[in-house]
Amino acid sequence: MKRLAALIGTLALVLTGCSTADTNTATGTDTAPAATGAQVEFLDAHGLAGMDVTEIIDHLDRLGGADRPTDLMASIRPDELVFSDGQQELAMAMPEDRFYLSVAPYVDQTHECFYHSLTTCQGELTDQDLDVRITTDDGEVLLEEEMTTFDNGFVGLWLPRDVHGTIEVSHDGRSGATDFTTTDDGATCLTTLQLT
Repeated sequence: MKRLAALIGTLALVLTGCSTADTNTATGTDTAPAATGAQVEFLDAHGLAGMDVTEIIDHLDRLGGADRPTDLMASIRPDELVFSDGQQELAMAMPEDRFYLSVAPYVDQTHECFYHSLTTCQGELTDQDLDVRITTDDGEVLLEEEMTTFDNGFVGLWLPRDVHGTIEVSHDGRSGATDFTTTDDGATCLTTLQLT
C-alpha cells in the first residue's frame, strides 16, 4: 500500500511539473528556511545535504541531460519545493519574500508548463547568452543584465513576491516579451516567451 501511495505521489508530480495549472534576480531580506529532521535524511539520500531550498533550486536547475537525477522529481510551487523519489514525498518552504521563476525563451519549440520541474523541464536554447530586462507594471526595473541559459534551456530568477510585470529578452538579433506575476497563484515556469 505504501508503494502504491508513493507511486501515485510521483505520478502527481510528473503530471504537474512542467504542466499547466488548473487555474488561471532581485534580492530579498528573508533567508531560506533550513531543512529539518526527516528533510535532512531525504536530502542526504539524494546528494543535496547541507543545502537550503534556494541552493537546492540553483543546483538542480543548472543540471541538464545525463547530469539530472532520474530517481527524483522536484517541482517548484510558489510557496514550496516539492520532492518525490517514488518512495517518499517531501516539501520545503520557499522564502517568504522571494519567488522563483524559471524562464525558457524559445525560437521554434517550447512546451506547456506552469510549475517548473527542476528534473524534467527542457527548454530549446541551452547555454545561450540573453539580454534580460524585468520591469514591474509601475515601471520599476527589477533586473537588467546579460544572463546565460542553463543546460536545461532556462534562466532562474529570484524576484520579489506579489509583483506583476514584463520580462523582455533579446538574443542573437531576436527579441520577445511577456507578462509575469509572482503572486501565490503565479506560474513558476514561463515557456511562452518567443523570440522573433
